[in-house]
This record gives sequence, C-alpha cells and structure tokens, in this order.
Amino acid sequence: MKTTLTARLSSKFPRLSRQALLGAAAAVLIAASPVAAEPVKIKVGHLVALDMAPLFVAQAGTCFKDNNLDVETVFFANPGDNNAALAGGAIDVSINPFTLPFFAANSGIPIRVVAAAGGWGVMEVIADKESGLKSMADLKAYVAAGKPKLKIATLQGDTLELILTREFEKNGIATDAVELVYFNDLLAMVEAFRTGEVDILSHIKPYTTDLVASKGAAVLTTNASAWSAGTPNTVVSVLDKTLTSRPEVVESYLKAMICSAKIINEKPDTAVELLSKGSYFRVKPDVLLASFKSAPAPISFVPDVDAVQSVVTDLTKLGYVKGTTSAADIFRLDMIKSLEGK
Repeated sequence: MKTTLTARLSSKFPRLSRQALLGAAAAVLIAASPVAAEPVKIKVGHLVALDMAPLFVAQAGTCFKDNNLDVETVFFANPGDNNAALAGGAIDVSINPFTLPFFAANSGIPIRVVAAAGGWGVMEVIADKESGLKSMADLKAYVAAGKPKLKIATLQGDTLELILTREFEKNGIATDAVELVYFNDLLAMVEAFRTGEVDILSHIKPYTTDLVASKGAAVLTTNASAWSAGTPNTVVSVLDKTLTSRPEVVESYLKAMICSAKIINEKPDTAVELLSKGSYFRVKPDVLLASFKSAPAPISFVPDVDAVQSVVTDLTKLGYVKGTTSAADIFRLDMIKSLEGK
C-alpha cells in the first residue's frame, strides 16, 4: 500500500507536530524538484542584410528562449570590425560576408564557419531607373557604345565587389570600363544610390527591394545567378575554442536559427509582424514581405562550399587575399548538416 511522504516522515520522526511534518515534506519536495538551467548569455555580431532575418526573428520571438539562450545582438556597420570583435572575444558569434573568415584565418585567427546565415539570392546589383539598364547584357551594350563611365557603389574586397567582377568576366565587360566607388558603410551606400551619386549599386535585400519599389530601380543580377543558388551572402562563424569547448551552445544557436527559418518560410507575415516590433530593418513591412517572398529558395543553412571556394579564388587573383587558407580549412558544417538532416 502506498504511503504519503508526510506519513513516511511521521513514522521516522514521531514527535514532530503535523504542521512541522507538512513543512518538512514541502522542503523535501522543493529540494527534489529539478531547477531550470539559467539561459546561456552570448553576443552575436551582425550587419544589416536580409539574411540576418533568422537572427532577428529568433530575438523578437521565442526561438532563442526555447533553446535556452539569452542573446545580445551587436550591430557593426563595417564587416572588418565584426571580424575583429570575434577575434578579440568581444562577441561569441559573428555573421559576416563569407570572405571575411578567410581574411581572419590568414591572419592566424582560429575561426570556424559553422553555417550559412540564412537566405539565398540576397545580394543584388541594381541600376538607377534613369540609366535604362535592365540586365547585365544592357550594361555590356552601354559600355560597348562608348558612353560615359557609370559609377558603381560597392565594398572593396567584399562579396559585393566579387559579384561584380564575376559578372564582368561572364559578360566580357572590362573592370576599367566602369568606375567602382568603394564605401565602408552599407547604409551610406544606399543613400548614395538614392540621391543619385552613383548609377549602380551592389547591395543586399531588403534595401535593394526597397529601391526597386520606391525608385523604380532594376535588378541586373543576383548572387544566385552569378555563382549558384546555394552561395551565401553571409555565414555564421565562431572561434575554434567555442566550437570545441562549448559545442552545445553552438548547437543551441543553430537550432534557434532553424526555428526562426521555419517561421519565415512558412509564415512570412508572422515573421514581418515580429520584426515590426523592433528597428531591425529600415524598410516598410510590405517591402520586407516582398523581400522574403521573392527569395529563389526557402531559407536553409548549408552553403555551397565549392562556390564559396571559387569566389575566394577570385579574391586571391585580385590580390585581396594574402594566404593559402581554403574553405576546407575553416568550414565545419557537420553540425548544421545533421540538424537539417543533410
């Protein structure tokens, strides 16, 4: 016959009053109850591209909380500063253009890429409506006609420059047939295009989507067209010591990203509603929704490593990379592949 905890305590301690027995029983039960683990605090460095959406949706919703993480997001206007913060331990996770980990590794930093950040076809080259250009073939014809050089805004030594050089090569356009204008601030580039200081902009959604809607800009190409459908804009990186000594934290972060990607992929309106609660993207909700819906494929996190390597090879030929680090040296995708069942 089953006996209550109070009865068992009474038989063991017969002189205790009923009130004392009840108090003792309560204390035993409290001591035996599992204590919820405190959320793990981490800092994530990021830029302002559409492929940051999984990070922001996870923060605005419950995906981080559901995976026992307390995440502080740290904005960087410059990818190099983001790299330096990871190297110095100021942040735990970095979301940066996929070229930046190669710069870090060649400088001796033990960086590891664990996933794509989330989002395909995020990079777009757009032309001002007044230029009349609607494709890379149009740009080729413009150059062949000997017209004045067009100004193109980009980031030097970045994926935003590499998409241009790849498309120039594919279309037989000489690099010196245009004027590349280098910026070190992503939002300043948008403003330069908006005010007419440059004719073409190599940038990222949702800002390119906004300029198409508000200024009648035309999309000339995307990174999905220039390289492959699975070539990322940005990737998720950690230091090797984080991956080896705290793999559970990395796994929790990736699980949270998969959680938020499911929301974006299946309920984009809900994702936009969540993002509207904060100042994540400086665009209207309808522009953000259009950005999600125009993606060439649902958000996932395993990048095309061969395509990444080919772009880095281009970067090396241009003289930006001074080293021999390959994608195989720094990409560690086993965890995300397992989580995504790939």
